[in-house]
Amino acid sequence: MKAALFNCSPRPEGNTSFLLKRMAGVFEEAGAESRLVQVGGELLRGCAACGSCKVNKDGHCIEDRDIINSCIDLMVDSDAIVIGSPVYFSQMTTEAKALIDRCGYVAGANGKLLSRKIGAAVVVGRRAGRMTTFNAINPFFLINDMIVPGSTYWNVGVARDPGEIAGDEEGLETVDRLAENILWLDDRLKSG
Repeated sequence: MKAALFNCSPRPEGNTSFLLKRMAGVFEEAGAESRLVQVGGELLRGCAACGSCKVNKDGHCIEDRDIINSCIDLMVDSDAIVIGSPVYFSQMTTEAKALIDRCGYVAGANGKLLSRKIGAAVVVGRRAGRMTTFNAINPFFLINDMIVPGSTYWNVGVARDPGEIAGDEEGLETVDRLAENILWLDDRLKSG
């Protein structure tokens, strides 16, 4: 299995990254490949709804001055896609929104490029907004005809200060089980 994990936090070593790296460790321990992409902190423009991806049908966004097209390529090449975001003002980061909007529009305009891949959201927040953000990321997977596995709880962690997530035992157990479920689901999908 190949997994692409997108860290949409501008803190490359923050709490969201911690959870995504933990999942990558579970994948790699099982012999799967994983790639963590730092999206947060990149200067990303949102989707302009220009429709060029529908016209060009080349699987890419016409706006090519940022990392979005390489993210699309990685998503297409992966079996599982995990999008992680911290909570900012009760919602996902602007980088997460740009990633979802532009990759989602291109995928849909080009024959559902992500169809039947596995998709999961991972969210970290201090208090309010965790579920709002989690629920805002999941439609990206659903509208792209992807399969969304669950875990033992919602895929959210409780933390604010850097490193604080390491003390959220339930959050750690949740992402461990999520990674295990992604591996299990990938195995079932490939075995027919």
